[in-house]
Amino acid sequence: MTLHDLIRGTDIPTRRAFLTRMAGSLLGASAVATGGPQALAHFLHHGPQDPQDPKTSANPLVLGRASAKHVIYLFMRGGMSHIDTFDPKPGKSTGGPTEALATRADGVRIGSYFPKLAEQMDKVCLVSSLTSRQGAHSQAQYLMRTSFEQRGTIQHPSLGAWCHHLGGRHNPTLPGHVIVGGGSDMPGVGFFPPEFTPLPIGSAEDGLQNAALPRGVDETRFQRRLQRLAELDQAFGARQQQRSVQSYSKAYGEAVALMRSSDLAAFDLDLESAAMQAAYGNTPFGAGCLLARRLVEHGVRYIEVVSDGWDTHADNFDRLGDLCPPIDQGLSALLADLDARGLLQKTLVVLVSEFGRTPDIDQDQGRNHSPKAFTGLLAGGGVRGGQRYGATDAEGRDIVTEPTSIQDFNATIAHACGIPTDYVLTSPSGRPFKVADKGSPLTSLFA
Repeated sequence: MTLHDLIRGTDIPTRRAFLTRMAGSLLGASAVATGGPQALAHFLHHGPQDPQDPKTSANPLVLGRASAKHVIYLFMRGGMSHIDTFDPKPGKSTGGPTEALATRADGVRIGSYFPKLAEQMDKVCLVSSLTSRQGAHSQAQYLMRTSFEQRGTIQHPSLGAWCHHLGGRHNPTLPGHVIVGGGSDMPGVGFFPPEFTPLPIGSAEDGLQNAALPRGVDETRFQRRLQRLAELDQAFGARQQQRSVQSYSKAYGEAVALMRSSDLAAFDLDLESAAMQAAYGNTPFGAGCLLARRLVEHGVRYIEVVSDGWDTHADNFDRLGDLCPPIDQGLSALLADLDARGLLQKTLVVLVSEFGRTPDIDQDQGRNHSPKAFTGLLAGGGVRGGQRYGATDAEGRDIVTEPTSIQDFNATIAHACGIPTDYVLTSPSGRPFKVADKGSPLTSLFA
């Protein structure tokens, strides 16, 4: 089949397959990785959904004073037990066998699973009054990452997509938003244009895949492929929305630019010494934290690292014995390393889960879902360390001071990045949205 056959307009599935193959050959930027085949099908037939441009709207965006140029967002997927990690309740039957460790922050104690992190708590603020009404994983994760309840009629942008879209890139060659270890089911670009789609990295140890020319494809052949793609874009653009084609072509152009850039080295952990890799821990999470630090050094604005397995309905304490050490090692190394390099003040480190777990311990030695009360962690990015904000009762069951909604927590992250929480963007359907919905930032946390 010739190029002319592909672009005549009578063979949409074949043309779609051609585009998908081309996307996959450029840094693995396949349609599946950036929203799935449905997203590609919508793009081919309708073009990207484009909200108002904050740079050209009647009410142009003015960024606030940003204490954080970067965000490293560590997500404990499954529901981390706050009682056994950052809000221990020793001496109570509901507290289980978890002991409370003294830390470098006066009066702030954490669970005994985190001895290394205890030495870094002078850099950390624990928000121990997070509360939500979403107790199901999918809905709670969606709320935590977007600030909005999950709906079948709209896909909301994640907080990372908001920061990328409104804040822009620090390094024009590298993506503004990277997710390490997440899946295609995680909220991403939502109704924003496709160029703000996060770059997925399946494994930090493996780095960025498909960044080199495949075997048998030399530079001449590669340039010929790009020329054919340009011809396809030109012909297809004559039949479809021109902005749609330009947006997708821009993604290809950025992928090629990254292939040619020295910044590609940011994804290569082999450039780190064996001692540094060991300091972070030779685990997927530790490698993710090390990659996040490298990406911050190279100007990536928002990096997410996902840790799975926290849904501890059974054998909670044994499983935490396996789950917590990589977090303890990786996070403590990350905080110390960022601080030593002078990067912590301009990098906000966040650790959070979709909800906490019940004080009650069931017959399987597990804890069930508890969105009423749990803890999030903030460090760097202008946040004053060595403090705990809010508190739960003696069993960790209910909030007793400073209740903090998910929207408030996300508004605090946006505030640190200089994103105005009252700025309104309009979706393609004409509905107004703000970065953290109705949330208000916890400005008292900042130095």
